[in-house]
Formats: sequence, C-alpha cells, structure tokens
Amino acid sequence: MQGQAQQQAYDRGITIFSPDGRLYQVEYAREAVKRGTASVGVRTPDGVVLAADKRSRSPLMEPTSVEKIHKADDHAGIASAGHVADARQLIDFARRQAQVNRLRYGEAVGIETLTKNVTDHIQQYTQVGGARPFGVALLIGGIENGTPRLYETDPSGTPYEWKAVSIGADRSELQEYLEENYEDDLTLDEGVGLALRAIATANDDELAADGVDVARVSTETEAFVELDNDEIAEYIAENDLEPSEDEADEGEEDEE
Repeated sequence: MQGQAQQQAYDRGITIFSPDGRLYQVEYAREAVKRGTASVGVRTPDGVVLAADKRSRSPLMEPTSVEKIHKADDHAGIASAGHVADARQLIDFARRQAQVNRLRYGEAVGIETLTKNVTDHIQQYTQVGGARPFGVALLIGGIENGTPRLYETDPSGTPYEWKAVSIGADRSELQEYLEENYEDDLTLDEGVGLALRAIATANDDELAADGVDVARVSTETEAFVELDNDEIAEYIAENDLEPSEDEADEGEEDEE
C-alpha cells in the first residue's frame, strides 16, 4: 500500500519526476494513444502514404464525421491516433505554423521543421504545471525538397523519422507486419497496398472502404490527395481484403 501511495504522489503532477526518472503522466498519455484506432504511414521513393482505421462505434454514425487524416498544407498531411480532440488542436497548430512559414519566407515549410515545431509545442505540456500532456500521437508526412519524409510524434514531444510506422492500437502487430513486408523500392500504389494490408492484420485481414481513410503525397505533384471510397475499394479488391461473402450473407440475414 505504501508503494502504491508513493506512486500516486508522483503521478499527480506533470512536473514531478519519480525517483527512477519517470514522468507518469506522459506514460499515461502514451496509454491513451494505444486505445485509439490504428494509423499507418509508409514512405516510398514515389511519395508518402497515410492510412487510418476509422471504424465507427455504431451503424448510425455518419462515417464522414470520423476524421483521422488531415491536410496540413498543400504538400503535407497528418494522421492521428489517440484523443481526437487533442489531435485537432495539434493539427490546427501545425496548419498555423505552415501558413506562418509561407507568409514569412514565401515558401512551403519543411516536413522536418513542421514536425519539430509541433513536438516543441507538445513538449511544453510535459513541464508546465496545471496542464496535461496531449494524449495523441501523430504521423506527419509530405515532400521536402523533392524528397518524401515521414515522422512520428509522441506525447513526450519526441520526433522520430520512419520508412514505415504504425501508431495506435495493435501497434506491435502492425509494426511487425511492416518490418516483414516493407521494401525500399515500393511504388506509391504498392505503398497504399502495404498500408491497407497492415491495418487489415488487426481486422481479420478484411477492410471496408468506408472504414478506412487513405491519403498520399506524390513526389511528382507534391500535392496532398485524399482517396475517395471508390478508389479505396479498388485498392482493397486488388489486395484481396474485401469482407468474406459469408459475413455479407449474415449481414443481409440480420437486416431481414
């Protein structure tokens, strides 16, 4: 009991380190990220792919109201996992930073610079009393000087650059799939397929077009583009990730 009471004393404030050097509030924020549905990023020589699992909690929920991927600037996108409200605040901050860079320097902000601006902002909330860390992780991807870049942020305010990465629920399973199947010479279309297959590993290897968001930024156009349901459905079919006929038949019986 004494040890538990001691831990509770250290996790009451974000500015207090435990004797073994831990910030419990930051660790709790990481647990919040793990409870969010997964997002995946894949970097290829042809561009960057962002994909997110956006399964709704109820058939009555409008799928378009579930936003997991956002445009940060013409050449950059952001995917999130964790508390959606926290993600929206950070995405708005990122968008402001991108516009400030355009107004101040007359050019698009670099992906690394944008990421570090966001993580600096996140880090401030790990050492200020009366505030809590952001319970969200972000994937920031885009084109910088003709080169695809993909970064992850976490609640501690640390940026990591990746070739392929997963955040949110089932991260270890999805990351293992990416490590086994990623190749340096993937095309952009193959990158989309890899991201979808990774998400499908936590969904019985099946996906529905309205249950996933996909966006990409091509090195050729340097433009952030979100795929519509028809385009996503084509990728799902190409990668044999469509729901089985047995499940579809069960759904029809339930409706009857």
